[in-house]
Amino acid sequence: MLYIIPTPIGNLKDITLRALEVLRFVDTIICEDTRRTGLLLSHYQIKKPLIVLNDYNEARIFPEIVDRLKSGENLALVSDAGTPLVSDPGYKLIRECSQQGIAVDSLPGPSSILPALTLSGLPPDKFMFLGYPPEKESHRLKLFQNVHDREQNDYMKVTYILFVSPHKLVKILQDMQEVFGDMEIVLAKELTKIHQSVKGQKISEWLEELKNPPDGGPKGEYVLLFRPL
Repeated sequence: MLYIIPTPIGNLKDITLRALEVLRFVDTIICEDTRRTGLLLSHYQIKKPLIVLNDYNEARIFPEIVDRLKSGENLALVSDAGTPLVSDPGYKLIRECSQQGIAVDSLPGPSSILPALTLSGLPPDKFMFLGYPPEKESHRLKLFQNVHDREQNDYMKVTYILFVSPHKLVKILQDMQEVFGDMEIVLAKELTKIHQSVKGQKISEWLEELKNPPDGGPKGEYVLLFRPL
């Protein structure tokens, strides 16, 4: 059996009793980063062998994992933070398990998407998760233009949610301003941590604030939310 186990996005207390039970039960844990997973396991006094699975070795390593599962081992797949597979590696492994008849179970648990959405003040009744924006500027602009066109022609309005890396935040905001104009967006960071922040303001105000940040500039992953008018 392969278990998909969500892990805390910040506060280590945000893990379910069932997740801890399964982590103690399995033979081996599949993770992105042994240091990050090691901190969590150490906090809960769990000692298990670790296998690294990431974007760079996924295609090479998952046949070995599949063989171990077929031999009768129980494995757990975790992410650095949040629910595995959501903008994280692992879907190819799950697809292979499904094709080969290997049992997979997915536990409910932490994700930054819903806390950011419910704290944003934006309508949460309908939303669309877009993951990380494309690396290339032309592809990002095309994505934003597609969203803009969809909103102009679709009667069903939704709140859009993105993950944004800190070093790309300013450029992405500039791209969004070019397509959508100076609309209001919400940025959420440090969710569940001491310095949690969820704030909405116009793109121009964000860009001005980020020019002279009081804390040295964007840090940590952001959740960006918006609902075009």
